Amino acid sequence: MSKGPQFIRFMHPILVSLKEKGGSATSSETADDVIERLAISDQELEVTLKSGQTRVYNQIHWARMYLVKAGFIDSSSRGVWTLTETALNQDLAAFNAYEAFKSVQANMKHGGNKMSREIAIKDEAAVEKLLDNAETQLLPVLQTLSAAGFERLCQRLLREHGFKQVKVTGRSGDGGIDGEGVLEINPLLSFKVMFQCKRYKGSVGSPMIRDFRGAMVGKADKGIRITTGNFSMDAKREAVRDGANPIELVDGEKLVAMFETLQLGLKPRTVYEIDFDFFRDYQ
Repeated sequence: MSKGPQFIRFMHPILVSLKEKGGSATSSETADDVIERLAISDQELEVTLKSGQTRVYNQIHWARMYLVKAGFIDSSSRGVWTLTETALNQDLAAFNAYEAFKSVQANMKHGGNKMSREIAIKDEAAVEKLLDNAETQLLPVLQTLSAAGFERLCQRLLREHGFKQVKVTGRSGDGGIDGEGVLEINPLLSFKVMFQCKRYKGSVGSPMIRDFRGAMVGKADKGIRITTGNFSMDAKREAVRDGANPIELVDGEKLVAMFETLQLGLKPRTVYEIDFDFFRDYQ
């Protein structure tokens, strides 16, 4: 994509991915599919913002935001991206991402709130700065915790999500295992889980997943790898490889969502956005 900020390149692949999935998919499913479609390298996935979030994932979310404002994606369901009727009926071969971008910017410039006008800009460097400033503040807080503190916090998080007998066991020679717990499915069925939690910026590769699996062989039925960073596509494939114990992956985005669901360490607040269309009838 030669024109506009870098996130524009993700707009068309997002639409194609959602359409092939029947019109909707989770944000993580869509992001992974788009990354594979564009053959984004692990090196590019290593590039992070000051917040610790990968720039690629951040740009994908901004591409989604512009598609929402352009009327192609429904904004109502959090965590699930859904195509609107406009998008479902559109010939995606004729979709022009740059024209959609310019249309959204034009609408922002002639109406909308202060933030909308601020992001209605053409300079790519300025857009990148806004991408950074708009990032959640939780990941940087988690990354400043001590290693032991982050382990205890993950212990608390797992307990809050229904795990029992959760304990931190991290010690030298443990193969990277930081703790273990028991997840009870029902009164007759439960299984042991081992977890590994690391403060990390950038992408976790498949070798780390294989090492973790090797350390838990014969000790647990399932593993959980928690990180403040993200996972490479190879790591995600390795986590669900046939014939091997499955590893559940929790990246920075999913970790933040878990804290939000529990309102753990977060104080909810109500934010109102002005509906300018409402007031136009009175001008």
